[in-house]
Amino acid sequence: MTSDGEVYRQYRFALPPGATDMLVVRHGESAPARPDQPAPLVDGHSDPELAPEGREQAERLAERLAHEHVDAIYVTTLRRTAETAAPLAARLGLTPIVEPDLREVFLGEWEGLAFRKYVNERHPIAVQMFLEQRWDVIPGAETNESFTGRVRAGLERIVAAHTGQRVVVVVHGGVIGQILALATGAATFGFIGADNASISQVVAMPKPLVMRRFNDTAHLDPIFSIAPEPLT
Repeated sequence: MTSDGEVYRQYRFALPPGATDMLVVRHGESAPARPDQPAPLVDGHSDPELAPEGREQAERLAERLAHEHVDAIYVTTLRRTAETAAPLAARLGLTPIVEPDLREVFLGEWEGLAFRKYVNERHPIAVQMFLEQRWDVIPGAETNESFTGRVRAGLERIVAAHTGQRVVVVVHGGVIGQILALATGAATFGFIGADNASISQVVAMPKPLVMRRFNDTAHLDPIFSIAPEPLT
């Protein structure tokens, strides 16, 4: 306390006027990759549906955010994001908006089964990818520069459209890593480990981007129970 009686509490973060609060969600768990049942492709990208576990995660996400004020929901061109957003969109009465530039990084010859298989087997190229933190060591894959550019462009469109608002952005693991790299200056692969249906938080003020939360999975904890629909 100062001599004139003023009290100065420890600083607590508050959204500045005009900031865009983005809850960045990774899609729920997608269907397993199977050699005999390849996932369909959308513009060259593997497009599996959600696994049953992923649908359950989407419901838990909806329960977590159903009572939050949300002005818009964004998804990508790939259906696992739309399927993850659907329960929340239904609860909030919002129609998700598609932002194509936030689709997952293009993995070239490793789209679909190959990526999961080779990473699991610690293929030499997969090891090189993580050591060098470059996607394009995979034959035909998107460059870091291209991926960074389009993710930044997608974010900038969302921020410009939602000054002073909160949005939920349902995207992919690689995209979350890139968003948080942009926000923190971290290494390219520093945040690519977000869990399925996790929530990360980025605030655009509008510049710079500030990371407020990463990989929040409290709603996926076994003790978190989904409340029944209210009786009418």
